[in-house]
Amino acid sequence: MQATESATDGDLTCCVNGRQPANNEEGDVAAVKRQSVPGSASHLLAGGIAGAFSKTCTAPLARLTILFQLQGMQTEGGALGRPSIVREASRIAIEEGFRAFWKGNGVTILHRLPYSAISFYSYEKYKRFLLSIAGIDGKESLSVGMGTNLLAGGGAGLTAATSTYPLDLIRTRLAAQRNERYYKGIGHAIQTIVRDEGLKGLYKGLGTTLLGVGPNIAINFCVYDTLKSFATIGRSEYSGPWTSLVCGSVAGITSSTVSFPLDLVRRRMQLEGAGGKAPVYKTGIVGTFMHIVKTEGWAGLYRGILPEYLKVVPSVGIVFMTYESIKRCLSGE
Repeated sequence: MQATESATDGDLTCCVNGRQPANNEEGDVAAVKRQSVPGSASHLLAGGIAGAFSKTCTAPLARLTILFQLQGMQTEGGALGRPSIVREASRIAIEEGFRAFWKGNGVTILHRLPYSAISFYSYEKYKRFLLSIAGIDGKESLSVGMGTNLLAGGGAGLTAATSTYPLDLIRTRLAAQRNERYYKGIGHAIQTIVRDEGLKGLYKGLGTTLLGVGPNIAINFCVYDTLKSFATIGRSEYSGPWTSLVCGSVAGITSSTVSFPLDLVRRRMQLEGAGGKAPVYKTGIVGTFMHIVKTEGWAGLYRGILPEYLKVVPSVGIVFMTYESIKRCLSGE
């Protein structure tokens, strides 16, 4: 994505491009100082806050997505009903109460703060490193830019996902709970998982997550930066929140469509063994895919995609506007 913009997914985050300081009357040194005073700290802070705020605003849709994704392993026998956002939302409000829409949001915030910060920071570092290898100091060409964004975005996603994965798993398990509460909070969930499943239980489904996160973030960066570069031709680098909203939304929807089946599989693998229940899938990623297709059809791989789409647009819009406001404030731009 573009250097001054950020997007998330899903799980999508982007960082600042290595913009060259202008050769004006203030001089290169002053321009570099303006960028480096808050420097990476501003990107870390802005990215973390933007990601956490965005996730909190869209938490109800995120929980609906998770519940729909997990229906196939929670329904014993018989055909699965057609997912209904209104019906499921009504059930949550009546049976669990209004606050239940934000179930697991505490750990989501704890996960999103470092995840977004690491994504922003590592994306910038990876992109600058790749451009330096290519010997590019100025503005890169469209083809080089797309390739750089794909590789840097994929690397940023893998780095952030691996660093914060246990929190993502705990969030899924807390959000999947309905009336009965096997896990009573973040600390209790960690203790229980380690006791029941060992330390490796905190990393259950990591392989599937990395397979999904890499392409997801890479596509987000590539689509967003490409659209943004066309939208800002002949204009200032910062073109306002509406351009970010439109470009980011298209990027988010594109990446979600491509990576959603892997996201669904990882959610189900994360829930394996939760609450002391016997595992549903025992044959790894490929076996889980085949089991879902066999029992739920190909459409089963996209169970919960509608609330995911509904979540992408506001989530990306909020994270862009929040990130831009905080970053510009901290950097004094």
